[in-house]
Amino acid sequence: MKKESVEITEPVDLCLKNGRLNPLALGWSRKPLIKVNLRGHFFRKKKWNYWAVFNKNCLFSATISNIDYLGIVFCYFLDFHTKEFVEETVITPFGRGCNLPDGVDETVVFDSKRMKVSFTRYSGKTIIEAQFTSSEKKDIKAQIEVLHGNSESLNVIVPWSWNRFQYTSKQFCLSAQGEVFLSDKRYKLDLKETFATLDFGRGVWKYSTFWNWASFAVRLNDGLELGANLGAGWTDNTGTNENAILINGKLTKILSDVIFQYDKHDLMKPWHIYSKDSDDVDLEFQPFYHRIAKTNALLLSSKVDQMIGTFKGFVRDDNKKIYIVRDAIGWAEQHRARW
Repeated sequence: MKKESVEITEPVDLCLKNGRLNPLALGWSRKPLIKVNLRGHFFRKKKWNYWAVFNKNCLFSATISNIDYLGIVFCYFLDFHTKEFVEETVITPFGRGCNLPDGVDETVVFDSKRMKVSFTRYSGKTIIEAQFTSSEKKDIKAQIEVLHGNSESLNVIVPWSWNRFQYTSKQFCLSAQGEVFLSDKRYKLDLKETFATLDFGRGVWKYSTFWNWASFAVRLNDGLELGANLGAGWTDNTGTNENAILINGKLTKILSDVIFQYDKHDLMKPWHIYSKDSDDVDLEFQPFYHRIAKTNALLLSSKVDQMIGTFKGFVRDDNKKIYIVRDAIGWAEQHRARW
């Protein structure tokens, strides 16, 4: 595919009537203007809504996904201080119970005997609710309110070919509040220090895939809220990327690809993440927790190494103004999948 850095400013269909990628959808936007209309592509369609909510004390995440032949729903929680970690996954055949709508701002619900998860969208906010008992017999319950406000977001079409492509909407550095219960312990999520990230994905994927993804959010000393979304691997040689920063809800698109430099034999060592063809991003990421998630289910093989930690360094906005980052909570990961 040729180089594409066009900013989309009007609504456009993702697909043509025959299910192929619509050439008019190539590019990126500050709002979720892409109208998802996936059709055909038997067993190749992938859909997910991934939420992560975090502050200086903990991280809670919930995902509802449908990869055509399986539904995968999972939640996890990490206490940063004690390193207590709980994760539970439910897999359903042929995506049963994982009905994912086309719109970013639509409600998603999964309800089974083992786990209940819902992302309920109201005007300007999302209510995240989850309840389950882990295999270690720990009861988890979360109720979180995410405020979208007028924040811009990163919306990108990644084209591998006219028949293999992904629409991703990354909504990050969103304010959130609520609470998470881990058995009898309550974690309060204060609005002044809690952030949320949505990874909304709809597309038609290649069978074998690799990606890096990094994201963080922080409130700077002067009160500015700064967030970043950075990726590599899966976007290589497509003419686009998923790199951007947000400053008080205003998006700066990073046109340069980003390099993830890290020791693949020791992921707990510091990572260096920087823009390849510009001086827009230069960050050091120091992990303090290594989450490993593996799935092996016939057609599906997946391994995620998600490192949770802190970022320091700098980023630049559209006007080349430098923002110094210190102790920003977030994650960096590597993911290999055959699906």
